[in-house]
Amino acid sequence: MQLHNASSQSIHHSAHTRQSPAILVVDDEPDIRNLIQEILEDEGYQVSTAEDGKSARQILQNDQPDLILLDIWMPDVDGITLLKEWVEAGALAPVVMMSGHGTVETAVEATRLGAFDFVEKPLSLTKLLLIIENALQKGSKQKASDTQTAKVGVSEPVGRSAAMQQLREQVQRLAMHETPILITGESGSGINVIAHYLHLCSPHKENKFIEINIASLDPEQAAREIFGYEDNEQAHLGLLEQASGGTVLFNDISEMDLTTQAKLLAVLETKKYYRINGNQQLDLNARVVAASHRQLEKLVTEKKFRQDLYYQLNVLPIQVPALRQHREDVPELLNYYISVYVDQEKLPYRKFSMAAQNRLRNYTWPGNIRELMNLVQRLLITGSSDEISLEEVELCLGEQPSTSAKSASAKASYELPLREAREMFERDYLEFQLRQNNGSVGKVAQIAGLERTHLYRKLRSLGIDPKSISQE
Repeated sequence: MQLHNASSQSIHHSAHTRQSPAILVVDDEPDIRNLIQEILEDEGYQVSTAEDGKSARQILQNDQPDLILLDIWMPDVDGITLLKEWVEAGALAPVVMMSGHGTVETAVEATRLGAFDFVEKPLSLTKLLLIIENALQKGSKQKASDTQTAKVGVSEPVGRSAAMQQLREQVQRLAMHETPILITGESGSGINVIAHYLHLCSPHKENKFIEINIASLDPEQAAREIFGYEDNEQAHLGLLEQASGGTVLFNDISEMDLTTQAKLLAVLETKKYYRINGNQQLDLNARVVAASHRQLEKLVTEKKFRQDLYYQLNVLPIQVPALRQHREDVPELLNYYISVYVDQEKLPYRKFSMAAQNRLRNYTWPGNIRELMNLVQRLLITGSSDEISLEEVELCLGEQPSTSAKSASAKASYELPLREAREMFERDYLEFQLRQNNGSVGKVAQIAGLERTHLYRKLRSLGIDPKSISQE
């Protein structure tokens, strides 16, 4: 493999100002691994390498790098499968995919699953180092057994839709109670944001918020990490004890082993616990929040999750809606994450054209808000103009820019008088929105920004029957 020659003096200097971030390079070709390792070490990074998926898994059992460069095609397991596995396990390091045989579809699939970016071989040195710089700004190093401990400073969840307003109001009410809370929702829907917001709305907001990523814990060590332990008369504080007075989030609670589940159940029932190998009884003095993107009811029937623990956690449930259920918030979310990446990562400001916003507002978002964040970041990095076009968005979504009959129809409408052309557009637009929203006039009124009574009059004047469209 060859890297394109390019000057990297400015990037080289900024890399050396870091405290040696760690990068894992996973590639089955030794020449590629060694060359990337040599270049990155010259840039001041700590670099480890793995020749296949098995070796990469072994490395990640013991350490969590700041960044992973992951090849797609390997002999034992493909990179997409590994990426999916790490994302589902709650891996916190940004992942950049590499491939010499990449396609738009593969790149889209990788970013939907949570990859930071996708680069093609032969690699451009300048582009590779820039992507690494941006990725490292996004992620912070956390080892597999670490947790995220901080006084939270996040704002409330973004969105003015009825669904998000109801969610915020529910969180604000439940935050005043001390009962355990179970937050569920699809992967990428913003469960962590809701957990942080719950803490901010609670009387404990000035104290610690500790997040325990259950999927990242070694099952044999999970109880010691959570409850603490004593060794040779020395006490090691567990995460519950460290969170005293604050909030503790059990993220991916579905991944907790049955033995630790039993211990947690006893704590929730008695409000007391012991450190492992300890004799001193401790009081539970932290708000317990559990989160899962898996259906715990199904796991209960499969005997993989304790029914009694599920009942203890599910007293006050919070369901986070999928992004497709509040797509009217997409324009606001796009603008919000543009501001985040411009302010925090110093990416160039770009705005979405109205056509691009409308396309994304009608997209189904299988990866939810995480997918939207990745899309915004990718478009800010890869684009050059001030405005993000519909064509850029469609390419990023793995679609060809539309040159269909609708485009031809639009060109033909130029020959019509303005009033007739406007009516043709309004009819096509409203029929499309009604089909997308199963004939719901209320939802279309929100999307179009019209009063419902005005929309009904408009539909009648254009001869559109919402009921007949909902039955198509």
